[in-house]
Amino acid sequence: MGESNLLYKKYNTSDWLPTTVKEANARGWDDLDVVLFTGDAYVDHPSFGAAVIGRILENMGLQVAIVPQPNWQDDLRDFKKFGTPRLFFGVTSGSMDSMVNHYTANKRKRSDDAYTPGNRSGARPDYATTIYTNILKKIFPEIPVIIGGIEASLRRLAHYDYWSDKLMPSILHNAKADLLVYGMGEKPIKEIVQLLERGVPIKNLQTISQTAFLLASKIESAAKKNWQTVELDSFEDCLVDKKKHAYNFKIIEEESNKYTSHRITQQNGNYKVVVNPSNPPLSEKEMDDIFDLPFTRLPHPKYHNKLAIPAYEMIRHSVNMHRGCFGGCSFCTISAHQGKFVSSRSKKSILKELQQVTQMPDFKGYISDVGGPSANMWKMKGEIEKVCSSCKRSSCLFPKICPNLDTDHSQMTELYKEIRQIPEIKKAFVGSGIRYDYLDHQEEERSNFNEYITEIIKHHVSGRLKVAPEHTSPKVLRLMRKPSFDLFEKFTRTFQKVNKESGMNQQLIPYFISSHPECEEEDMANLAVKTKNMDFKLEQVQDFTPTPMTLATVIYYTGIDPYSKKDMFTAKSQKEKRNQKQFFFWYKPEEQKNIKNRLMQINHPEMIEELFGNKNHSRSKDVERSIKKRDHR
Repeated sequence: MGESNLLYKKYNTSDWLPTTVKEANARGWDDLDVVLFTGDAYVDHPSFGAAVIGRILENMGLQVAIVPQPNWQDDLRDFKKFGTPRLFFGVTSGSMDSMVNHYTANKRKRSDDAYTPGNRSGARPDYATTIYTNILKKIFPEIPVIIGGIEASLRRLAHYDYWSDKLMPSILHNAKADLLVYGMGEKPIKEIVQLLERGVPIKNLQTISQTAFLLASKIESAAKKNWQTVELDSFEDCLVDKKKHAYNFKIIEEESNKYTSHRITQQNGNYKVVVNPSNPPLSEKEMDDIFDLPFTRLPHPKYHNKLAIPAYEMIRHSVNMHRGCFGGCSFCTISAHQGKFVSSRSKKSILKELQQVTQMPDFKGYISDVGGPSANMWKMKGEIEKVCSSCKRSSCLFPKICPNLDTDHSQMTELYKEIRQIPEIKKAFVGSGIRYDYLDHQEEERSNFNEYITEIIKHHVSGRLKVAPEHTSPKVLRLMRKPSFDLFEKFTRTFQKVNKESGMNQQLIPYFISSHPECEEEDMANLAVKTKNMDFKLEQVQDFTPTPMTLATVIYYTGIDPYSKKDMFTAKSQKEKRNQKQFFFWYKPEEQKNIKNRLMQINHPEMIEELFGNKNHSRSKDVERSIKKRDHR
């Protein structure tokens, strides 16, 4: 408790955005310009989106308050307490989609919420963005509401909603918001404020990049001269024909992956959704400016001496180097929200933040993570920008690494070495996942990667290094846009070699997914055998959860791949998903009877001995032939 008191000792409550009228009045504020609502607890840290937007608005000279986790079930006093803001209300469900936050892959209600003190569940509603916005619109019908964050971003167009098992229209239809900011919102929110301050009505803000809005079908929206418009099949047509939704997605994904995208529109009844093109990735200076804002890096004092906020505990002594991901995995939403192109901070900015962390009273010498969505993408971009500007590939790494991508790891290696020289830091861990795709590259880049991974293993692993092969099946990996499992085996040998040479006994922790589109029980059985033969007992596993705006989700819902136009199988029932997931845990006695029964039922009795025999067994030739034949159908 004493440590916690020291953390807050150098701060006043006014160092945070106000969360109560009393705190606003203490600053001399009688009226506010903007009030933000978030489904998360209020942590004033650059990893929490609402805090970042709040600090940006504050830096523009606005009077901003934040309402964390408002009570939507009582007399709605949390929504009314600040009254009418001069400019707008801002709404986000928080750092996670509220439905992913609330439910497991089997749609079972979770009993925890890492973004709430004490890991307590129930502090936000399902579909939080929609619920909060509807409440505000009912109480303050004339005040603009702007929605953003990952929940709004990934639901900006028609999307499949796994939890209701329905195709849903744009979140704008149900939330009734005036404007939606998608992706990382720092640039558009500044432009919105500048125009509102000049007296432009929010209904006229139709040419701001990275925003979306509803418009009556017969009205033509304003557009910038260089914008081109792509019209999707209507929501009603997609309800009738799932293939149209699939083909819509191909357009959406390709536009999302472009350096310069087109405007997208989609009809829904008497209205159409208009999604303006995205902004270019932030420059290094723009990234530095965000992270240089005066974050306290602490939860608001209202949580002082209360139960910990787990999501904060995970990142309190970590530093983010970059955002965005060019991996393009078909089940992942990072590139759809943060962008395919990586925005990196300067080394100076990263080292400055690390020094700030070392001055925290509870710092014991250990940085929990220096990384990003994928740890080893800092400073990576196309060598010739013009090539990138005309590209619409979903991944720069799959099926082969783009020859225009600069994959030089030497800058990262040098940065980590420099971090090791900071006296106050005993060890700086890399807790973010490592992409090992670079092993399959030209000799020079591969040697840079080997030097990088040697530095990581020797000096930046807390005993366990996370990587994500995701599967072993060639056909599943192809659909996932992940490299061959052979490359993971090669990486494992590299990891073991460096471990041995360094006299270490660290673990490699691989992540795997079951029930992904194209995955069948035979593939999961094969995964179990392959990982067993590599001496893995899997822990970090998950059952595929369909989330809006991913290729895998579109295939799950429509049954076809919009790129190849081929029909594809996906396990959907709880029984099918359970049958697949159990193969992860072949080593648990309580699972073995069911696994043996399933292997008999799917006509692979020979795999019983391979999984449960005393020795490792290589795959029998007839099984290998069977899988290869099926994979090349």
